[in-house]
Amino acid sequence: MKVDLFDFHLPEELIAQVPLKERDASRLMVLNRETGSIEHKTFRSIVDFFQQGDCLVLNDTRVLPARLYGMKEDTGANVEILLLKQEENDTWETLVKPAKRVKKGTIVLFGDGRLKAECVGEADHGGRLFDFKYEGIFYEVLESLGEMPLPPYIREQLDDRERYQTVFSRESGSAAAPTAGLHFTEELLNEMKSKGVHIAFITLHVGLGTFRPVSADTIEEHEMHAEFYQMTSGTARLLNEVRDQGGRIISVGTTSTRTLETIASKNNGFFTDESGWTDIFIYPGYTFRGIDGMITNFHLPKSSLIMLVSALAGRENVLHAYHTAVEEKYRFFSFGDAMLIV
Repeated sequence: MKVDLFDFHLPEELIAQVPLKERDASRLMVLNRETGSIEHKTFRSIVDFFQQGDCLVLNDTRVLPARLYGMKEDTGANVEILLLKQEENDTWETLVKPAKRVKKGTIVLFGDGRLKAECVGEADHGGRLFDFKYEGIFYEVLESLGEMPLPPYIREQLDDRERYQTVFSRESGSAAAPTAGLHFTEELLNEMKSKGVHIAFITLHVGLGTFRPVSADTIEEHEMHAEFYQMTSGTARLLNEVRDQGGRIISVGTTSTRTLETIASKNNGFFTDESGWTDIFIYPGYTFRGIDGMITNFHLPKSSLIMLVSALAGRENVLHAYHTAVEEKYRFFSFGDAMLIV
């Protein structure tokens, strides 16, 4: 299947640069995947589309302040490091600028030496492996020295770094936010609970590879980067009960979707407590076993994310919805508006 089939024209001015003042004030497009019909709502009204006994599944990952600015110990040259994935102990896979000047043995200092990193090897796709040295707790040092790794299409500074975290984030480890979850407030989640909607949490630590456009000519040539996921026994039990009792499982975001489908596809539609690494690639032709609907943002042309959405709702329905979103001037990407697919 050609990647170009998932292309569309997106005016640059529709790429949201800053979050709205109120999380749940964004617009909501409701897409019926059977009929292709579209409704225009606000996100606050999303509760109206849920029924008692349904289950909302949220990704509780927390974004690391993973962008570090330092200097080479020997020359004082500036170096930017973006943490991608913890390999073992204090060794991390990273992206580096300028990568060509960082070789094995290069030492980079951050915050007047409070954090020191030695390059111990190369990683895939031009990345570098760094071993970090510090005193105290690594994540506390990172909180004081690191910056939030906003996507490259966002050029504005973020005044409040918590706006790039969901209100339910708790498991640190992501290089990017599960952005569909950014629309939820505590009040909205409480409304869901009051209506009899179950709330379940999974964890998938988001890697930057998820958001990159597919560079291959055909979908079948593309390889996904693996990401760590985890489901507890309590969540697995709740999801199985919801399914047995006829409730719908609605995932929040492509990250939750990929986690649920990874587990359900291995267990004939059932959920189990497990953790591991997933590189599942969902595109049209895929048979869903874990979800009945999804809340998601509006994605990049030719990305694996729009392919996943098209697998659920149909390519023609999704492209029509995206063309409508452009015409109606919906806001796109991380800080943009949302879509509910039912």
